[in-house]
Amino acid sequence: PTPLSVVKYVINSIKDGVLLANMGISIYRIVMGFILAVILGVPVGILVGTFKPFEAVVRPISEFIRYMPVPAFVPLIMVWVGIGESAKIAVIFIGTFFQLVLMVADDARAVPDDLIYASYTLGTNTKTAITKVLIPAMLPRLMETLRMMIGWAWTYLVSAELVAASSGLGYSILKAQRFIKTDAIFGGIIVIGLLGLITDRIFAFANKKL
Repeated sequence: PTPLSVVKYVINSIKDGVLLANMGISIYRIVMGFILAVILGVPVGILVGTFKPFEAVVRPISEFIRYMPVPAFVPLIMVWVGIGESAKIAVIFIGTFFQLVLMVADDARAVPDDLIYASYTLGTNTKTAITKVLIPAMLPRLMETLRMMIGWAWTYLVSAELVAASSGLGYSILKAQRFIKTDAIFGGIIVIGLLGLITDRIFAFANKKL
């Protein structure tokens, strides 16, 4: 399609409310899947990066699963979770969780040992060393890791909306593909890219301020 036809499609979709509705549901799925991955992945990653027994158990499993193609899990997710919103969120969660665990573990290991040893010398215990020394020291790298992971989450959106979806930006792209509406395909891709860029800039701004 010509650039003008893509722009016209986007403007018309905004006017009739279809694009905004699809954006809203896609953003909801991304946010929920990403938040669940962060809530579970960050603590696990810190444990993996800090304690050898956790690393010995979790790292091989995460290394193994992270190379599996997420779309291949879609039929299993439909069996295990169903075809509702939980299934779409689960796809995004699986796509980001195992990567996040490994990257957070690397962030924890990047903290200089001298800081930890100094805290023990000053009489702290393991819990306080983690909460007062390790986590504050790794926060700048952790924010960059989360910024990278939100980008991964957006790339899995179309795969997530393969699961019996009737709304969302990924669904609109797949629907347009059936009717060879290339202006709608390009429009959907560009909107996803812009939303991903906006979230990336938000993380970059927050990281700079914090």
